[in-house]
Amino acid sequence: MLALHYPDFVLGKKVQLSTLPPQRNQANIVVGCENSQATLFFQFNPFLMSIITEIHARQIFDSRGNPTIEVDVTTESGTVGRAAVPSGASTGKHEAVELRDDDKSKYMGKGVLKAVENVNSKIAEELIGFSVFEQGLLDKIMLEMDGTPNKANLGANAILGASLAIARAAAAEAGMPLYRYVGGVNATTLPVPMMNILNGGSHADNSIDFQEFMIMPVGAPSFSEALRWGTEIFHHLKNVLKKQGLSTNVGDEGGFAPNIKSNEDAIKIVIQAIETAGYKPGDDVMIAMDAAASEFYSDGHYHFKKSTGDKLTSSEMVAYWTDWTKKYPIVSIEDGMDEDDWSGWKDLTNSIGSTTQLVGDDLFVTNVNRLQRGIDEQIANAILIKVNQIGTLSETIDAINLGRRNGYKSIMSHRSGETEDNTIADLAVALNTGQIKTGSASRSDRMSKYNQLLRIEEELGEVAYFPGRKM
Repeated sequence: MLALHYPDFVLGKKVQLSTLPPQRNQANIVVGCENSQATLFFQFNPFLMSIITEIHARQIFDSRGNPTIEVDVTTESGTVGRAAVPSGASTGKHEAVELRDDDKSKYMGKGVLKAVENVNSKIAEELIGFSVFEQGLLDKIMLEMDGTPNKANLGANAILGASLAIARAAAAEAGMPLYRYVGGVNATTLPVPMMNILNGGSHADNSIDFQEFMIMPVGAPSFSEALRWGTEIFHHLKNVLKKQGLSTNVGDEGGFAPNIKSNEDAIKIVIQAIETAGYKPGDDVMIAMDAAASEFYSDGHYHFKKSTGDKLTSSEMVAYWTDWTKKYPIVSIEDGMDEDDWSGWKDLTNSIGSTTQLVGDDLFVTNVNRLQRGIDEQIANAILIKVNQIGTLSETIDAINLGRRNGYKSIMSHRSGETEDNTIADLAVALNTGQIKTGSASRSDRMSKYNQLLRIEEELGEVAYFPGRKM
């Protein structure tokens, strides 16, 4: 294979150092001398076989039928790593930039050919010749190439596609599953699923203000059992909705999107479904909320435009959530306040942070700088991890590690516009997040992640750990 790309080089043949690309000079090679001139005696070497020989991006489609980017990274040995990049609907304004074409004549301006070209020309030119095992270095090179704090030049979608494809190629080159390659021997924790069974907000055309009503089967003894409980509740919810004459159409993330009249009616129906399935709310199964409050916040108020029409101040919104955690078995609230309502977040944390997981999604956007501010101001107690919010695997790991060092939990998360790519399932185990958000028990773009976690659980066998209530 090497001889194909570099005719002067054949395994076992002596070759002058100058005939090789400069990036190869640091390889672990055998050095000898002949006639006082340094020559190289190359033997089979994993480093050399792991050198990137090709990076190719293409435009594909996500689960909403919108263009997104997929990247292949090929090594000297012929190994290929492939990654597809997701896209969000309710995006935080502090997220890294998702580069779109803005050509209204094609895909309503949502094409990603600019990002594709950035990978195929600029990124490929810089990274070809390096080893796929240099994840941190390669991510750093791409960040320096972009040169902006929000990846506005190359696009976070272009950079992330390359970053994740590099990791997949490296894992394949090492002969390991991705979760083991990234996480090492300690990657044994299967996450508690946050199953989004009822959709509202930006994810559904109905009268519910809050974006996600999720169930967490914390009482289950294993991941596979938790998944069974969740799918059973999902199907029972469908029957409950049918009996009430409500729609069983699903939203972007596979949860039902019925035209329920109020947020309170929605959570009551979820509780009814849990009970109908034979489980005990607040014991076997807890409820997690994703309010996506930034979507209904404006002019200093929280507007329940889709349901009651109520307009709440920050203090009233805090009181609202405090009341809900007393009335309902809610264990986690994501984005309960607007992404820039730091004082509101502080009040919410002071009110229920000792008993409820308060997750920053739009608040932190997987960004260590915003997370550090939250830590310094003692705001929230958990961070949602979305790889495309920040744009590289290395930065994603940095955010998780920063949170962990400061007592913040991490939840690995999908986006509403997903693909069949199941990388986040491996990353949830690799990084021991203990929790995962990847949609409901429907739509193959969601189930692909759950199915991958089932495979990982099977592979881990007796060493697989499911945290349950200790999440």
